[in-house]
Amino acid sequence: VVIAIIAILAGLLLPALARAKSKGQHTVCLSNLKQLDLAWLLYAGDFDDNLVWNDLTSNGSGWVRGIIDYNPGNPHNTNLKGLMDPKYAKLAPYTQSPGIYRCPADKSTVKTRGKIMPRVRSVSLSQAMNSRDDWLSFITKRRYHVFRKLSDINVMGHSNAYNFINEHPDSINFGDLAVAMNDGVAPTRIYIIDYPASNHNGAGTISFADGHVEPHKWLDERTTPPVKNKSIPLVVPSAHNQDMVYMSSKASVAKRR
Repeated sequence: VVIAIIAILAGLLLPALARAKSKGQHTVCLSNLKQLDLAWLLYAGDFDDNLVWNDLTSNGSGWVRGIIDYNPGNPHNTNLKGLMDPKYAKLAPYTQSPGIYRCPADKSTVKTRGKIMPRVRSVSLSQAMNSRDDWLSFITKRRYHVFRKLSDINVMGHSNAYNFINEHPDSINFGDLAVAMNDGVAPTRIYIIDYPASNHNGAGTISFADGHVEPHKWLDERTTPPVKNKSIPLVVPSAHNQDMVYMSSKASVAKRR
């Protein structure tokens, strides 16, 4: 009888504990992006409104340095210098803690030197935030704002412009997350370029240029493929994908002709 009671109690408690753990991880994740947003804003305040460069460079002028992937020979997967050394990462003086660059619910790992290790980064910065305009015009062929100064974002509103986002573990590579704008196009022409993460029961975590952070529940299962610890194809047609419509609405706005 005692064993049966213990089994019943365990059956009741374990799901509750799992839910509490998941909620705790999401709370930490929201805090992480909040801290990154603050660092990003402080940088702009110290550098005459200029946004930190959002690209990979050999001279260490970007917000982070290094590609994240599953290559066992890639030192950037596990080397914290690409995040925390000011010689390589311009936000390093403002962040202090390497833990804020990785979602606590990101379970992806890489094998390096015979050891299975977590990768150091799961977060990316919107490609519209002072990066190259590689993908914004991919579908529409229109010209979109790539924001170079904090004040440039006034054109769409700081609370509406997404900033940092956790990227899908099998999609993450460079420091920026790319979105193909799809405003005004047929829904059959929508693409996924990079995949957002869905580490929190199908939801992602997104920060915005005004400093606020929010969870976002993805609606289309094509946006949330299972994590397989191997790189997935990017730049994929995804007709009628409302998640990509949402991301497009938060990435940028078209320039006036």
